[in-house]
Amino acid sequence: MKLEKILDKLGSIEKNSFIKIIDNIISKSPKNGKQIDKILSSSDKGLKSVDNQNISKIFALTELEFQDHIKSEFQEITSQLDILIDIIIRDGNCIMKQDWLSRLYDTEVKHLKSKIKFLNADFENDKSDLSSSRKRDYKIYKSCLKTAYHNDIENNRDAKITSDELSIMITLSEQLGLSQEEVKLINYSILPIKKIDIQDIIKGLKNIGVIFYSNKENTIYVADEMVRMLRGVRKKEVAEKFYRRTLKLLREPIINQIGREHNIDRKHSYSQKIEEIIKEGVSFTNLLLEDIYKQGSTLTERKKTLNELCEKGLNIPNLKGSTLDDKINSLIHHFENVERDEKVGISLDGFDKMLTELNISLPKLNKDIREQFELQDEYVLKADFLLDYNIKPRDILDLINKSDLRKFIKENGVKQRGDDILNILEHYKDVENLFLENFENVAYRNLNLLKDNGITIKESELGIKFEELTKTILDSIGFNVDETLKNSLNTKKDMMDILLNLGNNEIIIVECKTSKEKGYNKFSTVSRQLKSYQNLALKNDLRIVKILLIAPEFSDDFVTDCEMDTEMNLSLITAATLSNIADAFKSSKYNEFPHVLFRDIVINEDRILKALSK
Repeated sequence: MKLEKILDKLGSIEKNSFIKIIDNIISKSPKNGKQIDKILSSSDKGLKSVDNQNISKIFALTELEFQDHIKSEFQEITSQLDILIDIIIRDGNCIMKQDWLSRLYDTEVKHLKSKIKFLNADFENDKSDLSSSRKRDYKIYKSCLKTAYHNDIENNRDAKITSDELSIMITLSEQLGLSQEEVKLINYSILPIKKIDIQDIIKGLKNIGVIFYSNKENTIYVADEMVRMLRGVRKKEVAEKFYRRTLKLLREPIINQIGREHNIDRKHSYSQKIEEIIKEGVSFTNLLLEDIYKQGSTLTERKKTLNELCEKGLNIPNLKGSTLDDKINSLIHHFENVERDEKVGISLDGFDKMLTELNISLPKLNKDIREQFELQDEYVLKADFLLDYNIKPRDILDLINKSDLRKFIKENGVKQRGDDILNILEHYKDVENLFLENFENVAYRNLNLLKDNGITIKESELGIKFEELTKTILDSIGFNVDETLKNSLNTKKDMMDILLNLGNNEIIIVECKTSKEKGYNKFSTVSRQLKSYQNLALKNDLRIVKILLIAPEFSDDFVTDCEMDTEMNLSLITAATLSNIADAFKSSKYNEFPHVLFRDIVINEDRILKALSK
């Protein structure tokens, strides 16, 4: 869930710790101070009076400083911050109840204690699967950590790892090629894990600003933006879902090779080994630099392997970069962009339909998704629910094995030639609903955004498409879009876009205008048009209840001219407002939209949404 949406849900007290930390960062002249000051200049009471959208923008501008603030918290070695952050950044853990976090924490502690026992046994056992070189790496790191921790005790000070020592230990672990999990196991073999009470965990995480806690809902929220930032703190370059997508393209011998290097049990199944590699926190960069290639392969061969993996497996053509490092950074950047992108790729209705039919074909899928993403709810195959967790259609399909995908494709009439996942996504695209979800982009004639959202249309067709979509929306909120009456009134000179028949010779005239420019401002032109439509209707003994003009937005001058007009009962409504009204209408008690609510010059969206919710 996006930060702005979470902030909208919470009261001022629940946001307080987070706001205080950002306020403190701002007071220390951050890198983007000028841009922050520009946002704050509109507020005379500082950060607390800034709206949630601008707080989200300020967080993005202070991300580096916020990251440094979190890193400094790792010096408190008894906080178990590494364990807790690794839990909350896992896919599916961004929204959870208090008891669910408690359960995940207990499970994690038990799992760690068990693995520490095995690791200590491997240290002592000459016949363990650990290679001698790996044992040496572990012993070097363990000895250095022991010194860093115990040197304070020897000097009669409280035992802690200083920021300098921590920096050295991180560099050492990277150079030894240790995964995050291996580092964690060695750390807690020196410093025993003491279980922390769940209330103290929540309080601690809230105080350092990484979670929000709603007392009313008893729910923990971790913003998508925070998850990405915390992942950077933990040196996890990509989300688990993208790591999994990449690993599933590798042959089992390569997966075994990676497993051997990081002490992962070879007896596990192929899928289990992939999940263990992800849980181990093996560096994605190191994986693509070293681990996926045959021993002795040349740099040219490695580049070729990586290019094939991206082009044929991940459908990413022309990966940028001349060196292997550059190419890997380009791939990480690509995954970051995909994750930040709010686009789903198919319509919301299409996503829901896909999930419903997946549940019929693959009854175990709901259980698999719950377990994979550690979700608390019983039934999770709901589009809105999954999108709040930033889980998209492709992420669901990536978890289904090939045989089950083929079964689903055959049972649901999906195209069978080519890439199975891409064919399924195309099948459930649901173009009409995808257009409706992009109603505002059509109004703005934003071809680039429409293309990015999977919509192909000529610019010359946008005006007609906007009119068609407006008719669909008005029809969905209960209006009678009367094409027959409209056509009987229209002449070659005067052709109104939409006519709503209210009965008893009463009508609403609707005019649709698209515009690339910010602020529709052609009042004199459009008013002449609308007055001619008005005269046409009056000649036919029709009473005009309202004239509605729908456009992407309106300039201040346009609104003023409209207010000064005395000849028409004209109201202005933006495309975004009409779309939001239609969404609110679906869950209202009304069968037909009460048109008396169209009483403002510029339609007040908040007032109408409030009225519909009663």
